[in-house]
Amino acid sequence: MRYLHLTTIICLLVFTAGTFMCPNDTAVASADKIDADVKISLEKLYAKSTAAKTLGEKAKGILVFPSITKGGFIVGGQYGKGALLKAGKTAGYYNTIQASYGLQAGLQKYGYAMFLMTDSAVKYLDKSSGWEVGVGPTITIVDTGAAGSATTTTLKSEIYAFFFDQKGLMAGIGLQGTKITKISPK
Repeated sequence: MRYLHLTTIICLLVFTAGTFMCPNDTAVASADKIDADVKISLEKLYAKSTAAKTLGEKAKGILVFPSITKGGFIVGGQYGKGALLKAGKTAGYYNTIQASYGLQAGLQKYGYAMFLMTDSAVKYLDKSSGWEVGVGPTITIVDTGAAGSATTTTLKSEIYAFFFDQKGLMAGIGLQGTKITKISPK
């Protein structure tokens, strides 16, 4: 009985937090809104990480998801929209979706940018009808500590991912099992 009471309280807290963290306009984000959010997010990331800025200058493409919402209790999921930039211009729009199950509870918002360093990584994204992260090109997650010592001679992966603007409370962030699919926003 005690666990049922605790479960009810946690569900109410997650629902309440979700109401405040997930405004309705994100469900129907236009191309202009996505572009603006991508630009602002990338500028913020570059201001905080010189490694990200250096990678951005050398990347063949940058896939940016400015706002991803992740939530769950036992069963969870995440969703967000973003854009692929090539030479500073939008080359396509994408969504990111992930479903998960297990011991989890909470709600979190964050963003991430994936720096595609090779032509083959960009081609893989372009040709796949839905890219499941973890299958295909090698991805290296760059954390704040590692980013400080990273240089263009030590960075040898095809894709680098940086997480940013984390808000909320949820155990762990990862990309494994995430599916990225091309979309056509209005």
